[in-house]
Amino acid sequence: MELGLIIGLVAGMAFTIISIFLSGSMQDVLSFLDAPSFMITVGGAMASVIAAFPLPKFLNAMKSVNKVLKPQNSDPIAAIKDIIELANVARKEGLLALDDKSSDMDPFLRKGIMLVVDGTDQELVRNVMETEMSYIEDRHKDNMEVWEMMASQFPAWGMIGTLIGLVLMLQNMADPSSIGPQMAVALITTFYGSLFANWLSTPIANKMKIYSKQEMLVKEVTVEGVLSIAAGENPRIIEEKLKVFISPTLRDTFGDSDRE
Repeated sequence: MELGLIIGLVAGMAFTIISIFLSGSMQDVLSFLDAPSFMITVGGAMASVIAAFPLPKFLNAMKSVNKVLKPQNSDPIAAIKDIIELANVARKEGLLALDDKSSDMDPFLRKGIMLVVDGTDQELVRNVMETEMSYIEDRHKDNMEVWEMMASQFPAWGMIGTLIGLVLMLQNMADPSSIGPQMAVALITTFYGSLFANWLSTPIANKMKIYSKQEMLVKEVTVEGVLSIAAGENPRIIEEKLKVFISPTLRDTFGDSDRE
């Protein structure tokens, strides 16, 4: 479970509500709840995003929130250790022995190992794995594009709602005492737009970028590891080669027990 996103969303909303309450009263907090403003801002922004993207792409982006809340384990250290284990097996028992050993490992790693076991040319193995990486990254970018556009549309529709409110206010200038409350309602849409853009859409899009980079790093490590195993390189050499993908502080997690 991604606690950072949940904590950030809950804390952001809590700080906003508490600050309004401390500046006034509970009635002031309730005054920020306005159904027409919410409909214009959120409904208009969502409608624009749906219109801008194919519906399946939009729905996939909405479903991708689940992957942000429950991200897959993209641990380069674990990937390196799996590769070193397979390299030791290949060195002792031959490439054919990798079939059983890789069955419980990452599917991307297993696919590469199966290509190697089948005697596929190393360049073709690289092409197949890098092509899959490219399409995975493209799918990640598709989801990020939807959320990034949503982040840009919320403030835009908030301003549209404010303009609508100002027009309605200027049409009813006969009662000066109503100008203040009407102006406040008109500005709530701008508040909603900024809130949903900076509190929700932008953090989710940024989390997707971070997790995408992590996943691509693990896959790069996997490609290099699989090709090194196919080339028959020494497990110690493979380990040192793959360590360059991670920070120096993480390299100390490898002990001599991982190498034979």
